[in-house]
Amino acid sequence: MPAHALALVLTAALLHAAWNLAAKKWGGGPHFVFSCALGVTVLWLPAVLWVGLDELPRWSLLAWGLVAASAVVHLAYFNCLIAGYRASDLTVVYPVARGSGPLLSALAAVLLLGEQLGVYGALGLAGVVGGILLVTMGPRLIGRGVARDAEAARRRRHGVWWGAATGTLIAGCTLLDGYSVKVLAVSPLMLDYFGNVLRVPLQLPVALRQRHSFWPELRRSWRGVLAVAGLGPLAYILVLLAVREAPLSRVAPAREVSMLFAALLGGQLLGEGEKGWRLGGAVLIAAGVVALAL
Repeated sequence: MPAHALALVLTAALLHAAWNLAAKKWGGGPHFVFSCALGVTVLWLPAVLWVGLDELPRWSLLAWGLVAASAVVHLAYFNCLIAGYRASDLTVVYPVARGSGPLLSALAAVLLLGEQLGVYGALGLAGVVGGILLVTMGPRLIGRGVARDAEAARRRRHGVWWGAATGTLIAGCTLLDGYSVKVLAVSPLMLDYFGNVLRVPLQLPVALRQRHSFWPELRRSWRGVLAVAGLGPLAYILVLLAVREAPLSRVAPAREVSMLFAALLGGQLLGEGEKGWRLGGAVLIAAGVVALAL
């Protein structure tokens, strides 16, 4: 991978961890998802008007179809992520979400397509599974730690399930958007922006069903909305720019260094427990994802 592409990916990883921290701290329900999409359409409109509107007439029907499909998958992904953060800790949901996509892809390739993992693949698979166990079990994995707490166990279990669902959707987003950028030469800025524009009407009916709580939730979470609307597209655009310069199979695993940032931020700034175990699990998952790519 070229050095400038790697720099883009590492910067994007830090920004990605930062906006996930904001989503965990201030995120709520469907109103938060709707407000973030609306915030992107407002905050990033000047950049779109300055850089990219002349590209739209050149988009094919296939490009518009992929943007629409990406909007739907991204919306499902963000709703899953926010639900996971409501149900569990950042240091559980985030590493599982980032690691489960490559894990599921590798398992499907072996079970359904008859592919062989090889030594690196087998080690990567073991690393992701072992890292998820470290994140979710902590010291209980070796018979130590506090007595089993039913509520804590429930939160971990929900975090794993929501994280796995989010990871599956992340894999879909990566494939759709990677194809749009590399093959159809769609601008990363325009792809992300119009995906958010389409997410506004898609999420609106859900938000309207709870309209009475919209303004109270926005007053509570406006800092998180600004952080996600500002940093989220920037992080993703940097990744898509890197995809133009380097193979997707290299960029996608390199992004997973964001798990380390998230584990550190979640432990230090949110005060989530078992910091050492969860950081170790995030490191193991990231290493496993890289090995799977090799």
